[in-house]
Amino acid sequence: MSRILITGGAGFIGSHLCERLLNEGQEVIALDNYFTGSKDNIRHLLSHPYFEMIRHDITKELFLEVDEIYNLACPASPVHYQYNPIKTIKTSVMGAINVLGLAKRVKAKVLQASTSEIYGDPEVHPQVEEYWGNVNPIGIRSCYDEGKRCAETLFSDYHRQNNVRIKIIRIFNTYGPRMQPNDGRVVSNFIIQALQNKDITLYGDGSQTRSFQYVDDLVDAMVKFMATPDPEIGPVNIGNPNEFTIRQLAELVVEMTGAKSKIIYKPLPENDPLKRKPDISKIKGIIDWEPKIELKEGLKETIDYFSSVLRK
Repeated sequence: MSRILITGGAGFIGSHLCERLLNEGQEVIALDNYFTGSKDNIRHLLSHPYFEMIRHDITKELFLEVDEIYNLACPASPVHYQYNPIKTIKTSVMGAINVLGLAKRVKAKVLQASTSEIYGDPEVHPQVEEYWGNVNPIGIRSCYDEGKRCAETLFSDYHRQNNVRIKIIRIFNTYGPRMQPNDGRVVSNFIIQALQNKDITLYGDGSQTRSFQYVDDLVDAMVKFMATPDPEIGPVNIGNPNEFTIRQLAELVVEMTGAKSKIIYKPLPENDPLKRKPDISKIKGIIDWEPKIELKEGLKETIDYFSSVLRK
């Protein structure tokens, strides 16, 4: 049994990862400051004998004895990371320093949850790991994009300079139960609007594309990549290469919810990428993984989840 620390463990992805690792018989310590995480996401785990929850802000140092660390702590939707952009970049940068310092002290293996946002508004499509990105360093999204880019730099330097055992993954759009209803992301926005028969707001003309990965597929790849032998450090893209326009997603959500919603169009936000699709050949070659859950199947689970949230 390993003792595993998950920063951001009460968040959307973190809580699913906690469940997966506990089911595999590991001891899990979840750490969260509850800015975007929620105790409701991990309430059902609190009585588990091998689960521990710590309220802590990752920008402050931490001292624990652990074997592995998954660093997921950072608000990931524009609504939340733009709420306090300075705090967002501190979470990515100082959080990485604190997590890497801990890993160095206790000789733990540590995984950084980076993001497809490091590619910015990409000029290479689909995005491969060798692409360095097209990011505005002074825009309203930069606190997140550049924070994650800097975290990747810190991980790489701690590895080169101090032999810290690292893994870097770049997560593409992920959705599923326990997303926050108010996080401003396109899947949760559309589902909540549809379930309330409100107009569905599309930004731009709806032709911009995204690839949508169900959370269980992501967690499966994370755990398998963490278990790979040390020379394999990444970065690797983890996402679903099936590409959809935002308009297609809106129409599918309306159809699946039976909503009476109309689709209305608003101006595209600043620096919003027009295309996003992962090349996942690298991760497929390393761990023989690819996403299994189709968009319709994953949306059904997510719609059911939000229906129950709105009934509360």
